[in-house]
Amino acid sequence: MPLFSLARFRDRLRRYRECRRSRRQLLTLDDRLLKDIGISRAQAHREGKRTFWQPTTFNRERS
Repeated sequence: MPLFSLARFRDRLRRYRECRRSRRQLLTLDDRLLKDIGISRAQAHREGKRTFWQPTTFNRERS
């Protein structure tokens, strides 16, 4: 298996761009929408200011 895979690189880049977009959108939500998804303004701000390569602080197991 090669050390560098263009397909893996594209996938990682796509995920980074998606994460960056999601975090930027999180910063634009109003308090009502934040309450709907169960996070506070402070949590949204903290998450929104993280860099795109850092993993999220939210639990993905929630439904």
